[in-house]
Amino acid sequence: MDPYTRLALEHGMNRMFPVDSSNISAVGYKPVGGVLYVLFLNGSAYSYADVPKVRFDALLAAESVGKELNSNIKGNYIFTKLF
Repeated sequence: MDPYTRLALEHGMNRMFPVDSSNISAVGYKPVGGVLYVLFLNGSAYSYADVPKVRFDALLAAESVGKELNSNIKGNYIFTKLF
Protein backbone atom coordinates (compact mmCIF):
# COMPACT_ATOMS: atom_id res chain seq x y z
CA MET A 1 0.00 0.00 0.00
CA ASP A 2 1.39 3.40 -0.93
CA PRO A 3 2.01 5.89 1.90
CA TYR A 4 -0.74 8.28 0.67
CA THR A 5 -3.43 5.63 0.90
CA ARG A 6 -2.07 4.23 4.16
CA LEU A 7 -2.14 7.61 5.89
CA ALA A 8 -5.58 8.50 4.53
CA LEU A 9 -7.14 5.19 5.54
CA GLU A 10 -5.55 5.08 8.99
CA HIS A 11 -6.85 8.55 9.82
CA GLY A 12 -10.30 8.53 8.24
CA MET A 13 -9.61 10.83 5.29
CA ASN A 14 -10.82 10.39 1.75
CA ARG A 15 -7.43 11.17 0.27
CA MET A 16 -4.06 12.84 0.52
CA PHE A 17 -3.14 15.55 -1.98
CA PRO A 18 0.28 15.22 -3.64
CA VAL A 19 2.17 18.53 -3.72
CA ASP A 20 5.07 19.88 -5.73
CA SER A 21 7.77 20.36 -3.08
CA SER A 22 11.40 19.48 -2.51
CA ASN A 23 10.58 18.22 1.01
CA ILE A 24 6.86 17.41 1.24
CA SER A 25 5.18 14.59 -0.63
CA ALA A 26 1.50 15.11 0.22
CA VAL A 27 -0.92 16.85 2.58
CA GLY A 28 -4.37 15.95 3.83
CA TYR A 29 -7.03 17.44 6.05
CA LYS A 30 -9.65 15.98 8.36
CA PRO A 31 -12.33 18.59 9.14
CA VAL A 32 -13.35 16.88 12.39
CA GLY A 33 -10.80 18.30 14.81
CA GLY A 34 -9.16 20.36 12.09
CA VAL A 35 -6.30 17.91 11.68
CA LEU A 36 -3.69 18.63 9.02
CA TYR A 37 -1.57 15.70 7.85
CA VAL A 38 1.82 16.16 6.20
CA LEU A 39 3.74 13.35 4.53
CA PHE A 40 7.39 14.13 3.87
CA LEU A 41 9.54 12.75 1.07
CA ASN A 42 11.76 11.01 3.64
CA GLY A 43 8.75 8.87 4.62
CA SER A 44 7.91 10.55 7.91
CA ALA A 45 4.41 11.87 8.60
CA TYR A 46 3.08 14.43 11.07
CA SER A 47 -0.33 15.63 12.13
CA TYR A 48 -1.11 19.15 13.33
CA ALA A 49 -4.18 19.69 15.54
CA ASP A 50 -6.82 22.44 15.42
CA VAL A 51 -5.70 23.83 12.08
CA PRO A 52 -8.40 25.96 10.41
CA LYS A 53 -9.40 24.82 6.91
CA VAL A 54 -8.26 28.18 5.55
CA ARG A 55 -4.68 27.23 6.56
CA PHE A 56 -4.99 23.91 4.68
CA ASP A 57 -6.36 25.70 1.62
CA ALA A 58 -3.46 28.18 1.78
CA LEU A 59 -1.01 25.29 1.97
CA LEU A 60 -2.47 23.71 -1.18
CA ALA A 61 -2.43 27.03 -3.03
CA ALA A 62 1.02 28.15 -1.88
CA GLU A 63 3.79 28.77 -4.38
CA SER A 64 6.09 27.09 -1.85
CA VAL A 65 4.39 24.47 0.31
CA GLY A 66 7.47 24.18 2.54
CA LYS A 67 7.62 27.92 3.20
CA GLU A 68 3.90 28.01 3.96
CA LEU A 69 4.26 25.08 6.36
CA ASN A 70 7.25 26.64 8.11
CA SER A 71 5.72 30.13 8.32
CA ASN A 72 2.14 29.40 9.26
CA ILE A 73 1.83 25.87 10.62
CA LYS A 74 5.00 24.81 12.44
CA GLY A 75 5.26 26.49 15.81
CA ASN A 76 1.62 27.55 15.73
CA TYR A 77 -0.15 24.20 16.12
CA ILE A 78 0.47 21.14 18.27
CA PHE A 79 2.01 18.33 16.23
CA THR A 80 2.36 14.57 16.57
CA LYS A 81 4.88 12.46 14.67
CA LEU A 82 2.89 9.58 13.16
CA PHE A 83 5.76 7.61 11.56
